[in-house]
Amino acid sequence: MSQDGSESTPSTKTSQNGAEHRSADQSAAAAAAAKRKSSRTTGAKNSLRRVAIIAQQPGGRVPGASTSTTPEVEVDGATSISAICVAESFNMEMVKDILQAHGFQLDPDGAGFEAAEVVHARGFSNGDIFVFPSGTVVTWSLPQEVVTRLATRQLLRAAEDPHVRRAELEDLEYVSDPSRDTSGMKGDVVVLGTKKEEREGDRLDTTLAKIAFSSGLARSTKLAVLESSLTAYLEETRRIPAQLSKGSRMALSRKFILQKTGELLSLRAQLNHYWELTDSLPDIFWDQSSELGLEGYYDQVGKALDVNVRIKALNQKMDYAQEIASVLREMSSEKHNTRLEWIIIILIAVEVLFELRRVYMDYMETREKPHVEETAEHKLNYDDLS
Repeated sequence: MSQDGSESTPSTKTSQNGAEHRSADQSAAAAAAAKRKSSRTTGAKNSLRRVAIIAQQPGGRVPGASTSTTPEVEVDGATSISAICVAESFNMEMVKDILQAHGFQLDPDGAGFEAAEVVHARGFSNGDIFVFPSGTVVTWSLPQEVVTRLATRQLLRAAEDPHVRRAELEDLEYVSDPSRDTSGMKGDVVVLGTKKEEREGDRLDTTLAKIAFSSGLARSTKLAVLESSLTAYLEETRRIPAQLSKGSRMALSRKFILQKTGELLSLRAQLNHYWELTDSLPDIFWDQSSELGLEGYYDQVGKALDVNVRIKALNQKMDYAQEIASVLREMSSEKHNTRLEWIIIILIAVEVLFELRRVYMDYMETREKPHVEETAEHKLNYDDLS
């Protein structure tokens, strides 16, 4: 993909041959992500808070209102913030190389962040791209299909442990307000203060605000991946409590129990490993001036998307899943112990049989010995007489 989003030239088609083999998975991932995104954001987009925000904008119109004098505000890629998570993590140095190879300008506003923290690139139509090491890509003012193609094709080579089929996509809307020095959120809409940019032509503060909002949205999207994985896990094990309550015998193999225990431990490890999920402020903002209010922007996104509530609910679900896994392990251990006990009993029984055989043989040998001696004595006497 070039900066203008057009088809690649013949010189770049060779590098796309490998991606064509993954087109089926990528199409499925895009469709699934779009479906999940739609279900997660429909309520937000139609919330009373959003209706109030749109109504307050110049020329805005409340969806569904019967008025013929105010034009309807159409939502498109120009006013959207999209985030998609396609991997456990990104190789950030490789991300830089890929974006540069496709003609994107890196760190165009001189934010000075290290590649290990975030990679900022600017694409066509001044659309911003922020790539985070958590395997998440966040874009501003870019069409959703471009975002999906960028994350599931171009950047997939830099992905570590990709999960394209379990990709999660979320979005927010934003408006620019040239009369504001600071940014913030009103309901579910990001209000980007661009007064300094309009007055001085300096986009750095605006870019830093975008990074803060993007980091918060990336956090939510990463959390959505864990939520989706845990939901799938619970779906696979949902019949177990019902079967236990009925006293039914469960034909679960030891391999299955160990596999499910490992999956749950992996999910919990991911939740604890990705410190940005539970940290109140990512490390990338520690060196930034507190006057910029980046921490506040990050927190506002978290509150708007109920991140802390979702983390708490996720932990509670994991605790419930852990209880099920513990019961399964106990059942497996009990079954294993029972098997060992039977093996020991059988071995003891075999040993007893051998011992009984030995006693019997000794008895028979003792019983036959006098008869043999008597026979030998008679033979000896007969020989003497003859």
